Amino acid sequence: MGAAQLGFLTSVFFLAIALSLIPLGVLLDRYGPRRVDAALLVVAFAGACIYGSAESVGMLVAGRALIGVGVAVTLMASLQAFLQWYPPERIATLNSRAFAVGILGLITVSMPLEAALRVTNWRIAVFAFGLLTLVAAAAIFFAVPERRERLSATTELGLAAVGTVIADAAFLRVVAMASTGQAALVSLSTLWMATWLRDVSGDDRAAVAEALLVVSIAMIAGFLFFGRVADARARRGAAIPPLIATGLGLSSACLGLLALGVTTGALALWVAFTFFASAATLGYSVVSRRFPKELAGRVNTTLNTFVFGAMFLVQWVFGLILDQWPRSGEGYAPQAYGWALGAVWLAQLAGLTWFWRGRHLIA
Repeated sequence: MGAAQLGFLTSVFFLAIALSLIPLGVLLDRYGPRRVDAALLVVAFAGACIYGSAESVGMLVAGRALIGVGVAVTLMASLQAFLQWYPPERIATLNSRAFAVGILGLITVSMPLEAALRVTNWRIAVFAFGLLTLVAAAAIFFAVPERRERLSATTELGLAAVGTVIADAAFLRVVAMASTGQAALVSLSTLWMATWLRDVSGDDRAAVAEALLVVSIAMIAGFLFFGRVADARARRGAAIPPLIATGLGLSSACLGLLALGVTTGALALWVAFTFFASAATLGYSVVSRRFPKELAGRVNTTLNTFVFGAMFLVQWVFGLILDQWPRSGEGYAPQAYGWALGAVWLAQLAGLTWFWRGRHLIA
């Protein structure tokens, strides 16, 4: 598979999520996170079965897209449940914990998966993850408490309420920041960071797995750090945008150095980029405070529609750029990465700049 085809296969997961999020947000607000999330995880299990048994690229794409739809609201369901169960001054910390737990998946597909593939194959690994997803669906459905509240007028509006959310000027500024910031973080950490380490840094498979493990731990630390600091600032009445801008500004500086071809201390740069880029997730707690709780599902899924749409574009376009240079037997052309990383850096910086210029609307 070429870089563009590999990029599309990987990013179709994000595209499927982006296309399904807004209608699923309506279901979250109407039926609650427990029932919707549990049912959709069964869909993800079906997608894993198709993906693991695929005999063609088309089946791989179909299975991966179905997995995307199935896990589309796993994070959003958590964020909505937190809003139902906990006071506002704890939301950023709880959200960050949800993001941190999610990164355990990235840790699993670093060194643990690399070790497992020495004794089994990728199909068995996919089926194993599928079964774990089915277990998670059962646990959510039977063990998670449900707080059912009377439907309000805004809940009854369904998709029409999404227009109110999108029309909010502050929401759009957060969209720009979160979309470009998270697209850079997730698109690189889930695919292209590994190939960069192989093609530019010259690491073997074991070294790449070790590096991804370290980066995943840095991401968890970043989520927890920025979540706690954001809630501490909120309790003091301090604004959150400066914290977000500081984190993403430092992340952008690291990405810029990598785009320029710096390889000395490369792992430290990737770790710092990942840690500081996690500040972009504070956008969820920012927008959650701007709208009624009964709109939580649609607010978070609408934001995530833009975020995952950006992830799809960044991951796919990155592969398209790499394909502009001849590929060797070992991997992609090292010089191509500078242009691809530079494009991601420009997008991240543009989103942060527009967000910062509208900080008075958000604070």
